[in-house]
Amino acid sequence: MAISAVPEVTGNGQPAPATEQPRKITKKELTADHPTWCPGCGDFSVLALYYKLLEKRNLPHEKITTVAGIGCSSRFPYFVQANGVHFIHGRAMPFASGVSLSRADLHVFVFGGDGDAFSIGGNHVNHTARKNIKMTYVIMDNFVYGLTKKQTSPTSPSRFKSKTDTWGAVDQPINPMKQLIAAGASFVARTTHTNPNHVLQMMEAAMDHDGFSVIECLSECIEFYEGAFDAANPRKGGVFNTIPADHNVTDEQAAYKLAAEPFPGYFGIFYKANRPTKNALEAKINSDSRAKLSGVKDWQILQKSFDRMK
Repeated sequence: MAISAVPEVTGNGQPAPATEQPRKITKKELTADHPTWCPGCGDFSVLALYYKLLEKRNLPHEKITTVAGIGCSSRFPYFVQANGVHFIHGRAMPFASGVSLSRADLHVFVFGGDGDAFSIGGNHVNHTARKNIKMTYVIMDNFVYGLTKKQTSPTSPSRFKSKTDTWGAVDQPINPMKQLIAAGASFVARTTHTNPNHVLQMMEAAMDHDGFSVIECLSECIEFYEGAFDAANPRKGGVFNTIPADHNVTDEQAAYKLAAEPFPGYFGIFYKANRPTKNALEAKINSDSRAKLSGVKDWQILQKSFDRMK
């Protein structure tokens, strides 16, 4: 993944030590397989921008980690030529947490849908948020279960008719922004697949954040909920309202107030807080523990453990 630079000559006529320069990674090298989504699916846009982000940051293949659960959006790892896993339904967070905590040299990207994030995996999202584990989670929210052919999801609006609610949904939908802010996520943003430049901006900001960064990305399911996000698409007569410039992203109450706006609401960074990550806190615990045992051999540590059991 790297090439040597042309050796320079020093003052004494001797070649200077060769330096390693990273080779530019191309989209062709990042692409693993052809996406199998329905033509027109919003997830195509998010995947294209993920490629663009990786190209722009020029991450080596071995430093790219893509994790996903189950659902249409969760097929991301199949389409990226890098380390990744298509994990079980709703359990992407625990797996990604293990990767993040054990490999400080990686930045973990997680992709999922509204069901994986707010239904079967909702509890894991809440605990990952409060622990502030370093990773970036992109939730492609399409307000419907698409993979299983149109069932009501946690974010489906009231009166939405599906195979599970033929009379129209009667349950109040989850407000992703409110839930993520309340759960303790230290970076919360919102965007939509129809504004690619904005999606890339949010991805970059989330990646640079030291903590649990989450982006809700509206991603239209043209097969089972066509037109769901027209109100947020200026090309369809809607409005794309960016968060006011005077919004204080460190003000949790202000972020919560913005999240309460009726659909289509606002787009941008709602909340950003700098607080210690679980990664840093656990690293310090490990470092302090090792310092206490400096110079002690492994078998001696094991013997002390056995002695305590007597």
